[in-house]
Order: sequence, then structure tokens, then C-alpha cells
Amino acid sequence: MRVIAILAAYNEERFIGNCLEHLYQQGVEAYLIDNGSTDETVAIARRYLGKCLLHIESFPRDEIFRWGALLKRKEELAETLPGDWFVHQDPDEVRLSAQSSQTLAEALAQAEANGYNAVNFQEFTFVPTCEAPDHDHANYLQSMRWYYPFTPFFPHRLNAWKRQATRVDLATKGGHLVSFAGLKMAPQPLLMRHYLFLSVPHAIEKYVNRKYDPEAVKNRWHGWRATLQAEQISLPHQTDLKFYVSDDRLDATNPWVRHALRNADFEDRGLAPSAKQ
Repeated sequence: MRVIAILAAYNEERFIGNCLEHLYQQGVEAYLIDNGSTDETVAIARRYLGKCLLHIESFPRDEIFRWGALLKRKEELAETLPGDWFVHQDPDEVRLSAQSSQTLAEALAQAEANGYNAVNFQEFTFVPTCEAPDHDHANYLQSMRWYYPFTPFFPHRLNAWKRQATRVDLATKGGHLVSFAGLKMAPQPLLMRHYLFLSVPHAIEKYVNRKYDPEAVKNRWHGWRATLQAEQISLPHQTDLKFYVSDDRLDATNPWVRHALRNADFEDRGLAPSAKQ
């Protein structure tokens, strides 16, 4: 079975190499839409052409992050690329089977064999902490080990799907939830490690300095990202987070419904409704 992850990237030199290497190890191919990167994103990605990367497509950028247009392009690609399954993937994500003995491609094949055509992912968000604030280096996967499970709504990351005869809808829900007639979601979610940012300066570069499409902001696709100010950024303490030991021991209990980034959000993060006592 052929699985293709469709990525869009803008200045993701920190993440793109690890992302593509992981997909290769998981039996997944990739297609990259580069949205006008000015760093080494494309140069790093080129190393994977002929290995797991099918193509690097240039998508024009006009100083505004037009997420809706990129999602529409992903919808088009899922109609034309030669995949049996597709994954809407970001470079800062590491997607996994729920079993470490199984690759992501094998997990999706199993979902299909069990009669399902879409899969949700449980997100585990990794962030810097007050005690260890800087992981903006090549070994962030080894050094940034504090995380929280993140489930603001369910399903939250329903964005792997079996090839459909007609075009799927990925854009309406901002990429979080794919939609098509006859969708049957697997009951067992797969796993996703999400490296939100690597340091406070990186968060400012990634979120504060970005210009967002007003239409996407109106649709609330970017949430806190579109209004974040540098002075608002706050890091959690390690005692408030879980410590990563292995993928098999990722703990999804007591999920957060707000990201640990701003003072107000951190103080009032709460638990997901399903986890409240």
C-alpha cells in the first residue's frame, strides 16, 4: 500500500530534515509544497528526492500566509498523486502508529483492512520550559522531552484518509478534519508528537512575525497564533508537564485544551471535557 504525506513549508529548516527522515523510516512517501522559503528548507529537502520525496513544488508567497489556498492545493494533489492513503502533514509533526512495532504505513493498512477510511491522531505537544528554555538546535528531539496531551475537541486531527473517487474537503476545518461522503473513522487514534516551537525567539519568528490571511483569521483557523504578541509568551514549568520516555509510554490522560504559550492561557488551560472530574 502506498502512503503519501503532503507537506506545506515556509522556512522550516529546523524541522524538514527530521520530518522527511521519519516519514522514510515509517514507509511513507512525501510531496512538498514550498511556500517561498528563504532559508535552507528546499536545500535540505532535496537530499530526500529519490529516497522518499516525490517532488518539491514552488507555491508563490505574497508576504501573507494563505493557509486556505495551501489546503486547497493539498486537496487537488490528493486527487492526482498515486497514493492509496494520504496524510495532511506539517514539518513540525512526527506521526506514529499506536504500536512501536508497527510503522505508520502498516497502521494505516491495518485500519483499511478493518474497514475504515480515515484516521485521527492523538496530539502530544512538546514545548520548551522555564527550566530548559532553548532547544533551537539540531538535537531538539533528544533535549526537548516535556509535553502535554492536547485535545481541544474530538476528533482533533482527523487528517489521514484513504484515496477517494471524488475530491475531499480539507480546507473547511482548517486542515484539522478531512471530510468526504462515507467517511468511517477508525476508533483507535494513532499518535502524533508536535514540536510547537523550540525557544521563545523561535516562537516569535514562527508566529508573531507572520502575516496571516484575514479570511483565515476570520474563520479562526489560526486561533491564538494570529493574535500572539511577543510580550505575552510564557513558558510552563516542567512540573506541570509530562516527561517523554518513549513513544510506547506517551500519556494521553488529562489532555489540555489550550496550548502552553501565553500567561492567561496557561493559567486557565483547564482539562478537556472528557477528562474533568
